[in-house]
Amino acid sequence: MERKVKFAVIGAGSSSFGPNTVMDILLSEPFARNADIEIYLMDISQNALDLSAGFCRELQGHLNRTVTLNASTCLKSAVEGADFVITSIEVDRHHHWSQDFHIPKRFGFRQVYGENGGPGGMFHFLRNVGPLHEIAKTMEAYCPDAWLLNFTNPEAKLIEAVSKMSTVKCVGLCHGIGMAEEQLSGFLEIPAEDLAIECGGLNHFCWVTKLTHAVTGEDLYPLLREKESKAQWLAQWDELALPRLLFRTFGLYPYPGTNHVGEYIAWGEDMLASRMMQYFYDPAECDPWKTRRTPDYIYSLSSHPTGRPLFTEERAGQRDAAYIRSFTLKEREIKKSGEFAIPIAEAITFDAAVSIGAVNIPNKGYISNIPDGTVVELPAVADGRGLHPKNIGPLPVGIACMIHQQGCIHQLLVEAYREKSRNKLLQALLVDPTVSTYHNAVMLINTMCDMQKDILPELSW
Repeated sequence: MERKVKFAVIGAGSSSFGPNTVMDILLSEPFARNADIEIYLMDISQNALDLSAGFCRELQGHLNRTVTLNASTCLKSAVEGADFVITSIEVDRHHHWSQDFHIPKRFGFRQVYGENGGPGGMFHFLRNVGPLHEIAKTMEAYCPDAWLLNFTNPEAKLIEAVSKMSTVKCVGLCHGIGMAEEQLSGFLEIPAEDLAIECGGLNHFCWVTKLTHAVTGEDLYPLLREKESKAQWLAQWDELALPRLLFRTFGLYPYPGTNHVGEYIAWGEDMLASRMMQYFYDPAECDPWKTRRTPDYIYSLSSHPTGRPLFTEERAGQRDAAYIRSFTLKEREIKKSGEFAIPIAEAITFDAAVSIGAVNIPNKGYISNIPDGTVVELPAVADGRGLHPKNIGPLPVGIACMIHQQGCIHQLLVEAYREKSRNKLLQALLVDPTVSTYHNAVMLINTMCDMQKDILPELSW
């Protein structure tokens, strides 16, 4: 008899997350052969939901998969009876992210990127923690045994909050370790599939603790030191410059790249050439948050080179059209995404042990010199009993010190949300290594709480 398995996909209107998650479910052979699948799409935008549902029906027919497909803006209906709740939620992502990036810099914070670490990451957390907490509490009521598989950033901060404020089984997932494999493959000139990597640390500030040849078992760190020392310094600067300096200084290779890793240290901006390009605008020309014409998002010079045409027409209409096109089969290669959510679901459902390269989960002695409860990233095995993270022992003292500091910030942010306290948020900002001055930290809080008052939780002094 086939098992009934329900997936609730929350944030299904995301042009990457929604289609990719459904594609992974429909391409899963274990689920296709052995389960009666229901996919329930949920999004707060009806238009986005309709696009996602249309794509999923088109893909279902193309692959000739028999599944029950439902869609609704009702969270309760989506999660009720679910086995796996998969989340990737944002509201007006780039509009708010551009504020997270620019406003702290106005007040002297030495921040890059503004997504996961530093002050930008704090406001990003505060915007997303309420909705994710609501999802977790709804799961407690309507699917208490389900797993919450989260892709929403800032990953470590959010999973720490959910783990402290609810009883649901939750894990944060990220493909950053795949970027580490690609980078190390380039340095070593060895195919990525021949590398065996173990990691430990913080999401987007994680470190390769073990690097061996998958076939021979040879320790490849000595070869990496030799090859990296001979590599051209300017090659892939925006991806590799900061990880290379940290590798030379602390002895382990960090990932996923300069812009992410640099969020957690005060001097990271010196190593990111594209830092002035992200969401660039001329303040004498416009205020992008009043005109609602958010400037271009730049990931790095490696993926967004400066050799662009002098005149382009990239306006809101074209962006909307590109978003709509993303929900068509002709815009996508039909293949598995490489994300970990569905392999974890397969392992738990069918009790088939699977190694997972990286999960974000509260520390329980897995990294011995990081406090328990801090959400850390490390390898795990998934099976019918759940997730079993690997004990990796201690990290080098300098690395552990930086991660411990971030763990304290996470704790303060959870308290700020629970207590509705600007004072606790101020403590987090003053502990952060990117801080400029006390007065600037206070003004940043007041400014951001006013700019994002429609989406931030209410916080008081």
